[in-house]
Amino acid sequence: MSKSDEFIFRRAQVEDIKDVLAMIQELADFEKMSNGPQLTEADLIRDAGLSGEQEYCEVYVLIDNANNLAIGYSICYKAYSTWQGRYFFVEDIYVKPEHRKRGAGKRIFLEVSARAVELNCPRLEFNVLEWNPARKFYESLGAVDLTAREGWHYYRVEQQQLSKLANDLSASKS
Repeated sequence: MSKSDEFIFRRAQVEDIKDVLAMIQELADFEKMSNGPQLTEADLIRDAGLSGEQEYCEVYVLIDNANNLAIGYSICYKAYSTWQGRYFFVEDIYVKPEHRKRGAGKRIFLEVSARAVELNCPRLEFNVLEWNPARKFYESLGAVDLTAREGWHYYRVEQQQLSKLANDLSASKS
């Protein structure tokens, strides 16, 4: 069996979502953020467009042909840059530890890269924790560390502050 026949990469279906959520938790545990995931099965089904609502993200699974089990996943979405227009953002790529070093991670990365090209995106973006050894893997595939090269910092406004800002806007309009 060739490496390309070893796995099936496909869009997740409703019956895959439990496995994807379990892998999201495994990734959070690995990233030392076990309490991070608050996503429910219903959230992911809705956001992936699997319940008929508008798709917010694309969820993919990597299936091991030997046992027909999901061994990895990726969640991606379309984004926009004022510099180059559309691009594809990879929220997560994950392969279960016991299936690493078999080409599974590379297969997922190649597939999401091909999806970006299919969408006519000039670039693919993602974040990697500073200490994550996968950084070397991504760099070996041609990814560039923008923090090192261009000094970009990634920010977030969390829910409580986001609500406060929205309330500040409402108050300023009164």
